[in-house]
Amino acid sequence: MVSGQGAGTNPIHNKKPKKAVKELDEDEIAFKAKQQADKKAREDMAGKAKGKGPLNTGTQGIKKSGKK
Repeated sequence: MVSGQGAGTNPIHNKKPKKAVKELDEDEIAFKAKQQADKKAREDMAGKAKGKGPLNTGTQGIKKSGKK
């Protein structure tokens, strides 16, 4: 058995010091609020669309019948 050699902390894995808290101005606060509202709206739409199957995005083109 190894007698504890090399059991110290690895400097690569040391935690970085936390950055100082930055004060937000009104524009940044409004931007973050808008982002949260947009995220909530997307989640609501995804919940409503769930279970309805794939949406036709227009990339499939015209569907052809099996008749020739």
